[in-house]
Amino acid sequence: MWSLLAGNLAELSANSLADASLSSSSQDSPSPIELVRAAVANEIAAANDTSIKHMFRSRKQTPQGSQTKLYVETRDAIAGMTIAYDDKPLTPEQQQGEEGHLAGLVGNPEQLRRKHAQEQDAAARTLRIVKALPDAFLYDFDGEESGTADLGKDGARMVRLKFRPNPAYEAPSHVEDVLAGMQGVVLIDAAARRLARIDGTLFKEVSFGWGILGHLDKGGHFLIEQRDVGDGSWNVSRMTLSFNGRILLFKSIAVKSDEVFSDFRRVPAETTFAQGVELLKLEQAKLAGNQKPDAPAATEPK
Repeated sequence: MWSLLAGNLAELSANSLADASLSSSSQDSPSPIELVRAAVANEIAAANDTSIKHMFRSRKQTPQGSQTKLYVETRDAIAGMTIAYDDKPLTPEQQQGEEGHLAGLVGNPEQLRRKHAQEQDAAARTLRIVKALPDAFLYDFDGEESGTADLGKDGARMVRLKFRPNPAYEAPSHVEDVLAGMQGVVLIDAAARRLARIDGTLFKEVSFGWGILGHLDKGGHFLIEQRDVGDGSWNVSRMTLSFNGRILLFKSIAVKSDEVFSDFRRVPAETTFAQGVELLKLEQAKLAGNQKPDAPAATEPK
């Protein structure tokens, strides 16, 4: 998710694209860095493909409780609707509030444009991090494992690589500064050349630049997993964050969450935000009828 999930996509180098096209027939034993470059190139290419959009569900667990939401990717912005708190359906008043918020976005094109711009900015920052992966770290083989239904592709061969900061790397902006203090493991689908997992830990305090001044404390951890969602595309299936730090030198921050994404279904690429909202309402009504927000959607009666 991973997300989804570096900078201007048009700046992707020809070398990275060439790496992405490597196959086992042309190179039997690609090096760790070649695997990483190929996977990163494919992630960026996938992020640049606006023809693939999904409806999906998320359940986010924090120390305060859980929140279950439905999302639809549309051509205008991502439409989201909360359907449960702590695995309990919303009250009529809460549901009315969710629908009122979405109606407000549908009826306010300028606000919808601002929402879309914020999503684009966040995606661009994330992609800057992804694009930096081949140069920001040094990689070593750490074994293999098999993909599962929730990770990568079921039964696929996964190559595990350890990573640590590359002392020769110079971050091009503050966005990438966080990478200087991170080490961990990355899992790559050997055939698809896709990132199935990135598991990183901060071994020292690091500054970060997300449009604000701040730092993250030593010991912070993040885990991002992706999987083949069954239609030839990949999506973020899990995102776990655990960070403490400070913003603007005086405001403490503490982030601890575990979010699982599931039930991916394709929607037309030209789905509008208003159409996405209607899809959310239909799905919410279907789930409310079952009174099981986290159960698979029931089959439509014939």
